[in-house]
Amino acid sequence: MRILLVEDDPMIGEAIQDALKDASYAADWVTNGQTALTTLGCQRYDLVLLDLGLPGKDGLEVLKTIRGEDNPVPLLVVTARDGLDDRLRGLDGGADDYILKPFEMAELLARMRAVLRRKGGSAIPVLGNGAVSLDPATREATVKAGDPVQLSNREFALLQALLLRPGAILSRSDLEDRLYGWGEEVESNAVEFLIHALRRKLGSDIIKNVRGVGWMVSKNG
Repeated sequence: MRILLVEDDPMIGEAIQDALKDASYAADWVTNGQTALTTLGCQRYDLVLLDLGLPGKDGLEVLKTIRGEDNPVPLLVVTARDGLDDRLRGLDGGADDYILKPFEMAELLARMRAVLRRKGGSAIPVLGNGAVSLDPATREATVKAGDPVQLSNREFALLQALLLRPGAILSRSDLEDRLYGWGEEVESNAVEFLIHALRRKLGSDIIKNVRGVGWMVSKNG
C-alpha cells in the first residue's frame, strides 16, 4: 500500500517515513504543498498524510485543491494546529480524519487503518476472500481454520494488495508500485520471490498466476 507523506519538518518527516516503512507501507515524502499536488497528479496513492503548516501552499489549500479535483484519495491531516476552527475547516474541507502532534505512531497507524476501512466500505478490520484472511494490525494471515501465520513486511504488503482487489489481476508493475517507494531498489525477481514465500506459508493455491499477465486471489475463496 502506497502512502504520500506531506511534511516540511525534516525530523518529523524522516521519523514518520521510517515508521511507515517498518509497518509495511511504501512511503513517499514531499516537503511542500505544490510538490504534493504535482505528485498526486502523476502517481496513485492509497492514502495521504497531510501537514497543514506547509511552506508556500498551506495544507488547507492543498486539501481544497485535491477535493476540488474530485480526487477521492483517503486523507488524514497530521498537524500541530489544535484550534477548533482549524479542525473544523480540515474535516469540513474533505479530510477523513485529523490527528494532532505530538502523537504515538501506533495511534497514527490505527487511524490510517480505520480511514482505509471506511473508504473501502467495510467496518471489518480483517481482509479476506473466504480462503485466506489478513489482519493489518498484526500482519498475520490465516488460511481458513488454520493457525495465524506471521508474514514479513513485504509478504504482508503483497498479499494485502491482492486482497484489496480480489478477483482482479495485478501485474508485476502494479505490485511493485504497492511495495516500493521512491529510491528503493527493486530486484528483477522480487515479486516472484515473495509469491513463492507466501505460497510456502499459506498453500500453493492461495495466489493464482495468470500466465503473461500477473497474479490474483479468487474473489470468493
